[in-house]
Amino acid sequence: MLYALLIVLCFALVGIALFFFLRAGELKAQVSQLETAWKEREGAYESELSRLEKIRHIPNVIEKARRTEAEIAAKIAEAERRSQEIIDFATAEAQEQARKIRAQADGEATITHDAAQRVKDEAYRLRREAQVTLAEASKEARDIASKARKDAKEKREQADTALNGATTLALQIRLDAEARARAIDADAFAARGKAREYEDVIQALERTIKRYENVPIAPLPHALDELADEFGFSKPGEKLKLARERTRLMQRNGTAATCGYPDGWKRDHALKFVLGTFNGQVDTILSRVRSGNHARLAQEMKDAYALVNKDGEVYKDARIQREYLDARLGELKAAVAVQRLKEQAREEQRAIREQIREEQRAKREIERAIKQAAREEELVNRAIARIREQFEQASESEKAKYQAQLSDLNAKLLEAEEKGRKALSMAQQTKKGHVYVISNVGSFGEDVYKIGLTRRLDPLERVRELGDASVPFPFDVHAMLSSDDAPALEIALHRLFVERQVNKVNKRKEFFKLPLSDIREAVEKLQIDATWTLQAEAAQYRESLALDQAMKTDSTLKERWLEEQATFNFEDELSDEDESEQEAVGSNTVARGPSLPGGAGAPLRSRPPAPVRPGA
Repeated sequence: MLYALLIVLCFALVGIALFFFLRAGELKAQVSQLETAWKEREGAYESELSRLEKIRHIPNVIEKARRTEAEIAAKIAEAERRSQEIIDFATAEAQEQARKIRAQADGEATITHDAAQRVKDEAYRLRREAQVTLAEASKEARDIASKARKDAKEKREQADTALNGATTLALQIRLDAEARARAIDADAFAARGKAREYEDVIQALERTIKRYENVPIAPLPHALDELADEFGFSKPGEKLKLARERTRLMQRNGTAATCGYPDGWKRDHALKFVLGTFNGQVDTILSRVRSGNHARLAQEMKDAYALVNKDGEVYKDARIQREYLDARLGELKAAVAVQRLKEQAREEQRAIREQIREEQRAKREIERAIKQAAREEELVNRAIARIREQFEQASESEKAKYQAQLSDLNAKLLEAEEKGRKALSMAQQTKKGHVYVISNVGSFGEDVYKIGLTRRLDPLERVRELGDASVPFPFDVHAMLSSDDAPALEIALHRLFVERQVNKVNKRKEFFKLPLSDIREAVEKLQIDATWTLQAEAAQYRESLALDQAMKTDSTLKERWLEEQATFNFEDELSDEDESEQEAVGSNTVARGPSLPGGAGAPLRSRPPAPVRPGA
């Protein structure tokens, strides 16, 4: 109240000073107008005098003009004197009024100094609203902030005080608004409030019945605290810590819930009941946080709020405060953001591990190829040495036969040396590899292509791995692009088609939805030669569709197929595949690699080749 009075007095002082300042300006304007009029009249008189000079021989004309000039000068002097008196009077009066107002304000400030000290703490709490007029409170705030930087414990306590003050103020504002609404129309306000509350309870019960059926409740204690500590270096982690701290603070200072009982054991019991029930349900909800279920979990939390407040009516209207619900919703929002960060980190680690495994496989394959080429070269050299010995001892008629054998062995030797050089080159050039363009119509639909890279000597081995048990059908190869800088080529193609990426969230997924002709056109612009297969074979997928349609009309075919499935030995199939892979590793066709998938039902290693060859 004191500071409001001081503000009013200051405004009055400024208003009076402004009035006299404006009045003085008006007087100055009047003086200026008089001076202008005088100058005009002076000019007229000078004109008249010049005219009279011409007729000064007329008696008394000059004397009369001089008397008129003297009278005008006297009038101007009188006007200037009067205007100066008015200005001096106005200035003195304004100064006197300002002095009186300052004296009155100083006197009242002195009288109420003790009262100001008593309300100083309250003024500090409201310093954000009165900081312009309350210099002492601002100074105290700066002192507190300076001290907080020196003492971490005091900084935490002051932050808690500020947060508590904000929460208390928000709660008080809501309570005041409700009180004013009740005073205006108590019955109507209560009826509307009850109607909304009952409606929320009914909807929450309906959703709860559908949602919680056969769902085990297993809350994870302190799961969010562990999550916040794990990602505390990030902004989402900091926000989660702050949200958790706000919740604990409201529980400590008693602003999380309220009831109609006075202080005592009944009130404590009622508050523990509603808080324990609500927190238990909220912790269960928060234990199921994922990156994509924020809206559903937020609604579940609001439903729990409505149901707990309904059950708390028997405890003298014990209920959770709306501000506490907002605090817990803040935890949920921050937890979802941290969960997204966690999933992103997990995906990055998975991609790194996959890259390491791929590089290790490529390294092992290159090492095997080098060893195999060395063994082949050694065997061919031995055979050449043996044939040469026989050639020297043979007759003229037999030398032609041995000469043909030597030519064939020399060709094999050159082939083995070329294999060795190629494998050694792949080992030395870490960026050399193949960029593949593949599709899987049965798994992903039409016009969805994967653009990836591999450094293996047999790039089709990587394609076969991608078509393993994780997808129902094998991939079809549309192009295999050989490059000395395969990573750069892959990145260039990915950037060209970034808008066509299927997974807009995970940038490491290499699937794109677009016509194959667009990919081919982009590759040709990069001046890369390749052989293209434009039509996806999708043999197993198309045969599966045909078989499914046939079994719908042919019961005999369906029974025979079911019998074959019942007698199929999956364990033998797995062991056969393992043996086949081992044989492929030790074969002499490491560089050429196996063919692409063919007909349905045939093992992957025995399917006929597709019309695709690696591009130059």
